[in-house]
Amino acid sequence: MFTVKHESLYSSSHENLIIGVFDAPNKFENKLAKLNDIFEGQLMDFAKSGDVSAKPKSLSKIHTFGKIGSKRLLFVGLGKKKEYSFDVLREALGKAFKETKNMKIEETAVFLDSLTADEKVDTLDAAHAISEAFAMATYEFEGYKQKSNEPEKNIEKIAVYTEESQEDVMAALTVGFAYGKGTNSARTLVNMPGNILTASEMAKYAAELANRYEFDIEILDKKEMIELGMGALLAVNQGSVEPPKMIVMKYQGREDWNHVIGLVGKGITFDTGGYSIKPKDGIVGMKTDMGGAAAVLGAMEIIGELKPEQNVIAVIPSTDNMISGAAFKPDDVITSMSGKTIEVLNTDAEGRLVLADAVTYAKQHGASYLVDVATLTGGVIVALGTETTGAMANNEALFEQVLEASYEAGEPIWRLPLFEKDKQRIRNSQVADLNNSPGREGHAIMAGGFIGEFAEDTPWVHLDIAGTSTNSKQHDLGPAGATGVMTRTLALLVERFEATEE
Repeated sequence: MFTVKHESLYSSSHENLIIGVFDAPNKFENKLAKLNDIFEGQLMDFAKSGDVSAKPKSLSKIHTFGKIGSKRLLFVGLGKKKEYSFDVLREALGKAFKETKNMKIEETAVFLDSLTADEKVDTLDAAHAISEAFAMATYEFEGYKQKSNEPEKNIEKIAVYTEESQEDVMAALTVGFAYGKGTNSARTLVNMPGNILTASEMAKYAAELANRYEFDIEILDKKEMIELGMGALLAVNQGSVEPPKMIVMKYQGREDWNHVIGLVGKGITFDTGGYSIKPKDGIVGMKTDMGGAAAVLGAMEIIGELKPEQNVIAVIPSTDNMISGAAFKPDDVITSMSGKTIEVLNTDAEGRLVLADAVTYAKQHGASYLVDVATLTGGVIVALGTETTGAMANNEALFEQVLEASYEAGEPIWRLPLFEKDKQRIRNSQVADLNNSPGREGHAIMAGGFIGEFAEDTPWVHLDIAGTSTNSKQHDLGPAGATGVMTRTLALLVERFEATEE
C-alpha cells in the first residue's frame, strides 16, 4: 500500500500528487520553491488569482501538462502555520483522499515534507495523519445491494516522498493505518443489521480476531452465565430467541498480569426497548446499539497490530432486547453477578444492566482500571449533541489519561458530574439495592452512575457514545453512518497508558 521514497519527487510519474500549501505571503517558498521554478512562477500567479487556495481543507487541482512526471497536482490548503494542528492536517488529507478516490485512479503520491510546520506537526505525525486519514476517508460499507459487474477502481498504492528516514516514516505510516483500519472495522460492525450481526455472530467475529492476534479468548454461553449468576445480562436476554454471549479477550503485553486495563463495551445487537417499547421512529437504527462493543473490538484490532507493552482485558456482554411472553418487565427484581439486586423500572434501560455484569466479570479477571463504552442514553444527546461524547469517572488520574487520548484521537469528550445525591437516587428502591431508572432528570448521569455502582472502588471511566456513534452526513474522514468513535481513543489510551495508584 505505502512506499517511502527519497528520489526526485518531480521526475517520478504518478496519476496524482498531493501537496500541502500554507497561507503565507509567498506560498511557494522553501520546500515548494523548486516546483514553482519548474512552472516558471505560474503557481505563485495561480495563488494570487485564487486558483490555488491555502484556506484550511481547500482543494485546488492543477494539470501539469508534462512539466513534471505526475499528471496533476492536488494542492491541499493547510491554513496559517500558527493555527496549524494535527487535526487540521488529518481532516484536510481526508478531504484530499476522498477527491482522489473520486478520480477513479489506483495510485497517488504525497509530498510528506510539504505537510510539516515547525513544532506544530513534525514529519512522523504527518506520516501518521496520511495513513490514518486515507483509511478512514475512503471507507465505504459495502452493504447488501446486488453488485454491479463493472469493476471498481480503488487507490491501491500511495508513494510518500520525504527527506527523512524511510524506516521511521514507514513505521509512522504503519501505525496510522492500523488506527484507521481498526476504526473502519468498528464502523462495519455498527452498520450491520441486527438479524445478521447477532450475539453469536459477534462472538464468532471476536474469536476470529483473537485467533489472528493470539489473544486468549473466553466466550460464555447461557448455561455458564446461569452458573455464574449473571442475572442482569440474562434478564435482558429473556425475551429473545437468540442466545446471549459474554465475550472476553485477554492481551498480555507485560510479563506479569498486573495493571490490567479493562475495556468493557455494550453489545446490544438490537434494542426494541422491551416492554418499555420504543416509538416507531426511535426504534429504527437500533442495530447500532452495539457501538460500544464495536469500539472495543476495533481497539483490540489496533492493539493486536501494534502490540503495546500493556495488559488489556476486553469484556463484551451481548444480546438483543426483545419482547415475548418470557421477557423481563417493569417491577421485576433481578440479581446481578455482583450480588446486588436491581428493581427494573424501565426495560429500555437495559444497557446499564448488561454492563453491570460485564464490569463485575472484568474485575474478577483482574481488571485494575475500567473504561466502559456504550450507546447508553438519549439524555447525553440532549446534553451534549452529536459531536461530543459524555464521560463520567471516579478517578481523576485515569480520567485525565482518557481525556488526553480522546483529544489526540479527535474524539472529544466532556465530563458529567456524579454527586452523592445522584448515587442516592440510583439506590432509592423499597425492594432492591438499586433501581435501573430513577427518572428523566439527569438521565445520562443516572445511567452512568448505575454502572459506577458496580465499578465500586476500581478506577473507572464511563463513555456514553449515543450521540457520537453515528453521523447523519458524510464528513472529511468518512461517509454517513457509523463513525467508529472511541476506537482510536481506547487504543491510544492503552498505547500511552501510565499506571496510577490502584
